[in-house]
Amino acid sequence: MVLRRLLINRRNYLNNSINMSLGNLDEEIVIASHNSGKIKEFRDLFKKYKIKIKSAADFNIVEPEETGSTFSDNALIKARETTKGSGQVSIADDSGLCVNALDGDPGIYSARWAGEDKNFSRAIDIIKDKLENKKVKKTKAHFVCSLAVVWPNQQYKVYEGKVYGKISFPPRGNNGFGYDPIFIPNGYKITFGEMDPSEKHSISHRANAFNLLKLELLNDR
Repeated sequence: MVLRRLLINRRNYLNNSINMSLGNLDEEIVIASHNSGKIKEFRDLFKKYKIKIKSAADFNIVEPEETGSTFSDNALIKARETTKGSGQVSIADDSGLCVNALDGDPGIYSARWAGEDKNFSRAIDIIKDKLENKKVKKTKAHFVCSLAVVWPNQQYKVYEGKVYGKISFPPRGNNGFGYDPIFIPNGYKITFGEMDPSEKHSISHRANAFNLLKLELLNDR
């Protein structure tokens, strides 16, 4: 009984220590990305909280190699590198499109399919060609977003959100970025690329992950 109480007390102490070390987010956060579209979405998400958003590019931080096997692994790699380079709280997003008929591809390789020049038109063509080879025109798919928050003391938290829908060609819409023009979320007839940004932000994978983050860290201040 004594040992059990000691273990429970130690677990509670550790949990309280972690919670205290996390606290609220700072007034300035660095987003571990050079993607202007992604940075804009984060600014929109954090707008009501009066938190200043900077990017890894503002600190000349080179994007690290993403060697993880999951979205969460890669998000942590990027957030840790950005916190190390900036000395500030960093948030990294690793997200991607998972197409059922392609066995979950491009998945964690979503950005890499676009190449170093971030040509998502080419990446979309790759998906189209692969689906045509399988004689599939429309297929179920989902977006995944893992948000990793890393503090200068190396404590971290990871939040994951998803949104389900289907792939549709040809691409439609000029809003958003990446694979948005070919993704229709469940319950809608338009793509993310056609959707008003405010509406997308309310249902997207990134918004779903952010909702989990804000419940724990932002306290709706």
